[in-house]
Amino acid sequence: ILLGHPQCLDYEPPFKPPVHLEFCSQYEQFGCCDQEKDNTIAEKYWSIMDYFDPQGHQMCGGYIKEILCQECSPYAAHLYDAEDPYTPLRIIPGLCFSYCSEFHFKCQSSITLLTDDKNLQESCEKGQDLFCDVLKLPDKDYCYPNVLHNTDLNNNLGSVVEDQEGCVKLCLVEVANGLRNPVLMLHANDGTHRFFVAEQIGFVWVYLPDGSRLHEPFLNLRRTVLATPWFGDERGFLGMAFHPKYQRNGKFYVYYSIMDESKNEKIRISEFHVSAQDINKADPHSERPILEIDEPAANHNGGQILFGTDGYLYIFTGDGGKAGDPFGRFGNAQNKSTLLGKVLRVDVDSKGTHGKPYGIPQDNPFLSEPDASPEVYAYGVRNMWRCSVDQGDRVTGKGKGRIFCGDVGQNRYEEIDVIVKGGNYGWRAKEGFECFDLKLCQNSSLGDILPIFAYSHQVGKSVTGGFVYRGCESPNLNGVYIFGDFMNGRLMALQQVGITNDWKKQDICMGDSTICAFPKLINKYSKFLISFGEDESGELYFLSTSQPSAYSPKGSVYKLVDPSRRAPPGKCKYKPVPVKTKSKLLPFVPKQKTVLEVLKQSVKATKTPKISATSAPVLTKQSPTSVLVPTKRSPTSALVPTKRPPSSSKFPLKTSKTNIPTD
Repeated sequence: ILLGHPQCLDYEPPFKPPVHLEFCSQYEQFGCCDQEKDNTIAEKYWSIMDYFDPQGHQMCGGYIKEILCQECSPYAAHLYDAEDPYTPLRIIPGLCFSYCSEFHFKCQSSITLLTDDKNLQESCEKGQDLFCDVLKLPDKDYCYPNVLHNTDLNNNLGSVVEDQEGCVKLCLVEVANGLRNPVLMLHANDGTHRFFVAEQIGFVWVYLPDGSRLHEPFLNLRRTVLATPWFGDERGFLGMAFHPKYQRNGKFYVYYSIMDESKNEKIRISEFHVSAQDINKADPHSERPILEIDEPAANHNGGQILFGTDGYLYIFTGDGGKAGDPFGRFGNAQNKSTLLGKVLRVDVDSKGTHGKPYGIPQDNPFLSEPDASPEVYAYGVRNMWRCSVDQGDRVTGKGKGRIFCGDVGQNRYEEIDVIVKGGNYGWRAKEGFECFDLKLCQNSSLGDILPIFAYSHQVGKSVTGGFVYRGCESPNLNGVYIFGDFMNGRLMALQQVGITNDWKKQDICMGDSTICAFPKLINKYSKFLISFGEDESGELYFLSTSQPSAYSPKGSVYKLVDPSRRAPPGKCKYKPVPVKTKSKLLPFVPKQKTVLEVLKQSVKATKTPKISATSAPVLTKQSPTSVLVPTKRSPTSALVPTKRPPSSSKFPLKTSKTNIPTD
C-alpha cells in the first residue's frame, strides 16, 4: 500500500491557504503556498514570459506555469527531491517521462530561463532521453503530473492519516525529560507562554518558550508531600491550578498528600502566592490551607483541581481507597455527606461560614439537602484521574466550559465523563455502563449519568483523562478529545459525529518514518502515560515515564503533532511577554533521535554523498534535522536569468521589448 507523505520545501506539512491564490490556484484548497509565495511565483513566471512572443506564450506558457507552481504542491518535497540529504535541491521538479518529453519537444530552449544549471542545460541539448532521465524521480508515484491523479496519494489529502484499522497516525516532539513522575503540565495564562511541570515528589519546574528550564524550582514541597519510591504509589503532589486572575493577584492552588502529626493520611488543598521579587518563584511562606480531607486508605487520592469558566475552583476527590468503596452502607461516592468520591466546587475569593477559608457558590446543587455537604457539585466518582476544561472552538466558541474527566475503574471498565451540576456518575452502583453493586444498581432512584465512553480491561486498565484540542497548529484535531491509558500507554481520541453528536472513538498510533519525517518529530514515547497538558496557545501534550516511581527521573513531556496538515504560515505566531529570570537556565537536550536523524543515519550507512545534475551547484542543501529556517533557496528564489536562449530555440522569441536578437 502506498503511503502518501505530504511535505513542503520548508520540511513542514502542507496547509489550507487563508486567502485565494491568484496564480497557482490549483493548490488553493491545500498546498504549500500562501499569497506571498503565490505572488513570488507569478512574478518569476511573468519575468520569464517577457522573452516570448504570443506564439511562444501559447506554446510554452502552460508548461512553465505548471512547472513553477509545483512549489505549491502538497508533495513539493518529493517533487524537488528535498528529503534526501545526499542530493542537492532540484531547480526543476521531477517530471514524468511523457510530460517531460512533450516539454522538451516543444519548449526545450526555455530551460535556460528556468535554471542556470549548466549540467541540466547540457543534458537538454543532448536530447530528450538524457534530459528526462535527469529529471526523473526515484519514486515514480510522485512525478508531475502523475502525482495529481494518484488516488492513494490524493484520497483524504489533508485529513488525519489513518491505517487500515482506522488508527489515527500522529507524531511527537520531545519537549522535556529527566522528570520524576511528571504528574501535570499547565500554564499561568499570563502571556509569558511559560509552562510549569510538577513532579509527584513535590517539585514544580518552570520552562521558557525556548525550551530551557530554570535551574531553581518554582515550588518545592518535597519535605511536606507524602510520596514514596514504590512503583504505582498514588500519593504525592497531584494537582495545581492558577487563579483566573493570576496576573493581578499572583494566587495559585495545589493538591497534595500529607501525613499529619498523628500519622493520619490526608489530602490538602492550599493557596500560595507568587514571590513579589521573582515571578518564577512561589513564596514558600504564603501557604494557606483551604481544605484537608482524611484519607482512609493509601490509594484513590483523586488529585485534580481546576478553575471552571464560572471562576470557581473544582476539586476532584477519590472514594477513599481500598477496593469496591467499602465505606458505610453504600460507600463514600454515593454518600453526599462526605467529601470523598466527589466533584467539589468552592469559591476561593470569599470566606464561608463557620470559619471556612472559602465560600460556597449559591447555585451549588445540594444546598437544600440538610445531610449533604454544601461543597458537593457532583458525586458517584471512583477516582477521577485528570480532568480538563474545554476552551471552546476558536471561532464559534462551541464546547467552551465543558469539563471532561477520566474515571479509573475497578475490575472491568474505564470511563470518560462530562461533568454536569448535580450529576451522579454511578460508582459504586455501576462501573462504566455495567452494574457493579447489583443492589444499588437496581435502585430506581439512582438516576446516574452514563459515561460518554467506556472501555474494557482488555483495552486498558487505568484511564488517564486528556484534553479537547483547541490549538492552532494542527487544525484537523480541532474538537477532538485526546486521552490515554496509564498501564499500556495507549492513546485514544473521541469526537462527536453526526446529527446526534454521538461520540466516536479512534485509536491513535505513532506514524512511521514515512509519516513523521519532519524537523523535531519523533514517533516513540515512554510507556506509562501519567497525564496530559495544554500550553498557552492550546497545543496538546502528554507526560509519561518508563519507570512509574516518584523517585525515578525517567519521565518526559511530548507535544502531539498532526503531520498531515498544519496551519498557514504565520497564523500561529505569538509574542511572549518577556520574562526576567534570576535562576540559571538549563538548555533542553533531547534524549531521543528524531525520525529525520534516524533516517539520515540509515541513508549514510548505505549511501555516499553524490553530486547530482539536477541542481545548480550554488545551492547548499539544508540538513532536514535543522529547526531553523531552511538555508537553501526555493526554486523560485533563484535569480531570473537575463541571458537569451540559444539560437536552437524552437519557439518564437519576443524582440521588441527585450531587444535580444533571435540569431
